[in-house]
Amino acid sequence: MNIVFLTLVEINSIEDRGIYQDLLRKFRDEGHDVTIVTPVERRRKIPTNFSNKEGVSILQVKTFNIQKTNIIEKGIGTLAIEYQYLAAIKKYSSHKKYDLVLYSTPPITFAKVIEFVKKRDNAKSYLLLKDIFPQNAVDMKMLKKDGFLHRQFVRKEKKLYQISDTIGCMSPANVDFVLKYNPEIDSRKVEVNPNTIVPVYFEYSQEQKISIREKYDIPLHKKILVYGGNLGKPQGLGFLLETIQNTKYDEVFFLIVGNGTEFPKIEKWFKDNNPKNAKLLQKLPKEDYDQLLAACDVGLIFLDKNFIIPNFPSRLLSYLEMKMPVIAATDPNTDIGDIIENANCGYKVIAGKQEEMQEKIELILSADLQLLGENGVKLLINQYTVDKSYDLIMEKIKLLTNH
Repeated sequence: MNIVFLTLVEINSIEDRGIYQDLLRKFRDEGHDVTIVTPVERRRKIPTNFSNKEGVSILQVKTFNIQKTNIIEKGIGTLAIEYQYLAAIKKYSSHKKYDLVLYSTPPITFAKVIEFVKKRDNAKSYLLLKDIFPQNAVDMKMLKKDGFLHRQFVRKEKKLYQISDTIGCMSPANVDFVLKYNPEIDSRKVEVNPNTIVPVYFEYSQEQKISIREKYDIPLHKKILVYGGNLGKPQGLGFLLETIQNTKYDEVFFLIVGNGTEFPKIEKWFKDNNPKNAKLLQKLPKEDYDQLLAACDVGLIFLDKNFIIPNFPSRLLSYLEMKMPVIAATDPNTDIGDIIENANCGYKVIAGKQEEMQEKIELILSADLQLLGENGVKLLINQYTVDKSYDLIMEKIKLLTNH
């Protein structure tokens, strides 16, 4: 089968680890022909180009700067990307006929590209819904509900759902949300297709873990509660800082590792408060980050309490892979906390409820971390490996082709 994958994630190598690279590698290894259409921002000064490497085709499309730029360029860039992708596909892949268009949100602005390939090649389309936009921007007060921009984006969102033959959502709560707010969608085309990875298990000896902790100057004899990943508005990190301030257990030490729009704010808080029970590190290369994670004890997930959309952060998979129990402090609408508790691999907290947070920290201090961690690995293997995503997509395509 010939597959084209449209993404806003910059993919330079299919051998890197990540939810998209792992899935696309699975398609390649199963003998499919994979073309990845990925942005290369203008600040990189690389023209649009097409190459074959590592058994896949990569079409890099020169775009405006979309990440880490001002709101004007980001807005124009997001709207322009549809036309830039369309022009690049027409120019560089006219020799290929695709059977499947695979794409993820963000963005919601690929409709014209998807329609073009579907019509030209009689292809099927599958949306991996990782982000419910524009509602998430409304939740974060970044967009005015029912304002001009919001209405434009809702129109684009509805169009994207309409032209998708299948919509794969990250969890049952996401399926319910999509159908509740888009009653025009045929429920048969919406299914759970979660974030999935090819797990890599890290077995470090006690000596190795000690040397990793020494390298980063982290206490050797405390329970390390780690938050790793994006430090942005959606994570509601004020509650994490409040938790650091309120935690009085001597044996607990917090570690924050990451990057994002809130990093300067968090860095300033660390300078002003100089907490003795916490450390802040800037984003590390994936390999170093994995090593550091393996030397920690408990993974933390934070989401802003104002979300009405059920987010499902992929960082959960990194924690499960490391056999780490998880504490998830989230809004009441996501089901990530319920999934963690039902699998008996951690605890959930409603973001903003500090008393509840302290109770769960106390619980985790007396829990059998090894048992919780092993339960986490079971959850990962049962629900979140790429074979699951791959099989779901293949089943759907077979079904649609036979109709």
